[in-house]
Amino acid sequence: MYVYCLLPFTDFPWCEKIKAALCNSFKLQKFRSLQLETLNATMAGKDIFLVMPTGGGKSLCYQLPAVCSEGFTLVICPLISLMEDQLMVLEQLGISATLLNASSSKEHVKWVHTEMLDKNSQLKLIYVTPEKIAKSKMFMSKLEKAYQAGRLTRIAVDEVHCCSQWGHDFRPDYKSLGILKRQFPNAPLIGLTATATSHVLKDAQKILCVQKCITFTASFNRPNLYYEVRQKPSNSEDFIEDIVKIINGRYKGLSGIIYCFSQKDSEHVTSSLRKLGIKADAYHANLEPKDKTKVHKGWAANEIQVVVATVAFGMGIDKPDVRFVIHHSMSKSMENYYQESGRAGRDDQKADCILYYGFGDIFRISSMVVMENVGQQKLYDMVSYCHNMNKCRRVLIAQHFDEVWDSANCNKMCDNCCREKLSFERMDILEQADNMSEKLTPLKLIDAWLGKGVSKLRVADVAPPVLPRDELERIIAHFILQQYLKEDFSFTAFATISYLKIGPKADLLKNEAHVITMQGRSNKKSVDKGEEEGEKSSELFFFF
Repeated sequence: MYVYCLLPFTDFPWCEKIKAALCNSFKLQKFRSLQLETLNATMAGKDIFLVMPTGGGKSLCYQLPAVCSEGFTLVICPLISLMEDQLMVLEQLGISATLLNASSSKEHVKWVHTEMLDKNSQLKLIYVTPEKIAKSKMFMSKLEKAYQAGRLTRIAVDEVHCCSQWGHDFRPDYKSLGILKRQFPNAPLIGLTATATSHVLKDAQKILCVQKCITFTASFNRPNLYYEVRQKPSNSEDFIEDIVKIINGRYKGLSGIIYCFSQKDSEHVTSSLRKLGIKADAYHANLEPKDKTKVHKGWAANEIQVVVATVAFGMGIDKPDVRFVIHHSMSKSMENYYQESGRAGRDDQKADCILYYGFGDIFRISSMVVMENVGQQKLYDMVSYCHNMNKCRRVLIAQHFDEVWDSANCNKMCDNCCREKLSFERMDILEQADNMSEKLTPLKLIDAWLGKGVSKLRVADVAPPVLPRDELERIIAHFILQQYLKEDFSFTAFATISYLKIGPKADLLKNEAHVITMQGRSNKKSVDKGEEEGEKSSELFFFF
């Protein structure tokens, strides 16, 4: 990290222009945390990495300098929805900006290429995907000519964590962006992200061929967001009813997003919500570009209350009045979850981030991320977050992003800080060896434990536990996280299947003195009093 000593705001030659553009062009009265420092550094021609929470105002850090500079700023974004979102806002502000992608007409491409070289052009920002840099020789040729003519003023790489294979949204074409600093060394670069760790930033710096840079890092915390994890109802109809009850209750008429695991899920949830009177529309990668734009604009104009989306409705969505983000399934990583949930409450007013956790989601996602470098570990970090019923959610998020956080500062803005602290239930888990050659899926394992399913998979002389199925699922997930069990994958022509096997720490269970402590709630009702008795100590027998 390189330290840049900033002068007072009024001592820079561009200060009056910046101040005027903030008020007149962007209709803002003041800067947010680290915006001013970043603006001064990029206007001074320095290469910068900016880590700022979702909703912290990263886009202003390259849009405002673009307005205050000659020439144009090249912005690389990973998603069309992100570019369209920013362009809608810029158009409303009267700032000239455009995008180039595979759907651009020949006439539009020709116009952009002309504007890139016209010294009298008013075009200030050109948005492209990384694929445009990697695959379009024509566009690179125009960039070279614009650079030589002094027209390429700045390069902004949004969602810069996508460069690194250690990042949560790695995009192979981001690795080709190093050509920009090699070909255009005097054009300052600004890389922006909400979710990069120090390891990812160092990797991205190498990939982008940035020799020296200033790194600004803002706190992860969004004090207006309330974080909550809920148990996902096993019945699909009950699940939809639960979501509708929330939307028609505290969020009636208010804007929100529901994130789903798959295109199929998003379409099913959309259809179910519409039947129950919710103005909802689906957004996923397989929609036609014109349909994506229609949904995006309808939601931005509050004609659609809820967008039911996959991750394709992604990074950089900047609607200020989103009052809720509901996760129909958990995200595949903490980085993804932090970014997706961060689309709520960008107006700094209270908003809710509700995540529904289901045992089956672990194995749906693990089958998808098994080929990724650190995909499985990132998923297990997410599962651990969902399982934790005692520690402040902000502390858990802070730990993931290498930041120290005092739970007293949460101000009861998460479910764990609002509930009474749970006592810990001690469970002695004894291994019952059974030499079966048949592979066990998680479902088969739990059925066998409950004394159900195929008879040959059951273990003799072990009574089924008295805990409900969802608590048994929590125990199995805990065993996976603690490596008493591990996932084993089988690949077919049509699917990747997750099985469970003995994990590297399973031998510890052979010691009868070995005790596993985990958080859990039995929530049993007293027959006489009709009240909750709280946590019960249980001796559970576990087998392989």
